[in-house]
Amino acid sequence: MERIKFLNTHIDNVTMKEAVLIIEKLIKKSDCAYVVTPNLDHIVIMETDQEFAEIYDNADLVVTDGKPLIWISKLLGTPIKEKISGSDLFPQICEMCAQKNYSIFILGAAEGVADRAASNLVKRYAGLKIIGTYSPPIGFEKNDAELSKINEIIVRAKPDVLAVSLGSPKGEKFVYKHLKEYGVPLGISIGATIDFEAGNVRRAPKWMANHGLEWLFRITQDPKRLIKRYWNDAVKIIPIIIKYKNE
Repeated sequence: MERIKFLNTHIDNVTMKEAVLIIEKLIKKSDCAYVVTPNLDHIVIMETDQEFAEIYDNADLVVTDGKPLIWISKLLGTPIKEKISGSDLFPQICEMCAQKNYSIFILGAAEGVADRAASNLVKRYAGLKIIGTYSPPIGFEKNDAELSKINEIIVRAKPDVLAVSLGSPKGEKFVYKHLKEYGVPLGISIGATIDFEAGNVRRAPKWMANHGLEWLFRITQDPKRLIKRYWNDAVKIIPIIIKYKNE
């Protein structure tokens, strides 16, 4: 596995197929490993959020979510092989788990959404074991009783994979802080993937995703939240590229 320096973090320069094989090995190793999928927004956040940067520094697998990072990697002369978004990677993980008899627990998303996503995934991948879902209330991370409840649920379920849908950087921080106390072999923050799988949110057409236009499609789905975020990322990524270009 080739790990390359990329702006303010590192990237594992692998294909989707290689990433899934690595994840399978990490599950077998059973050492509470975790996977992160950086996008443009994550790079911007890491520049000022030391905890988030530390999470990336210690991740067991770092794959690239988003065409803009692929373009930047070519500009920097260290081209990344393939875009591996969380929403594409998670179904591949589900397929592998179905084949290898590994189980998954989904934490997060709105009430009932994870259940619908789980039902759809189990229908799609014969033999897939999603052994539990739980949608915690808003602010749960500051509620000791709720955190104890989550701990008890996951420890009792004993999943091989913990998939967390809490948004970013909240999801990554939760996995980093709690995965070892749960004793789960592999953790991953999957963002909006559960909404896609539940059918709550439409994904961009394949041709748009392949040409780096997924952001434009997503804006049409949630303009109030995403216009500001994407504009902020576009403005802030330029000085970050300049800062790290010659390092």
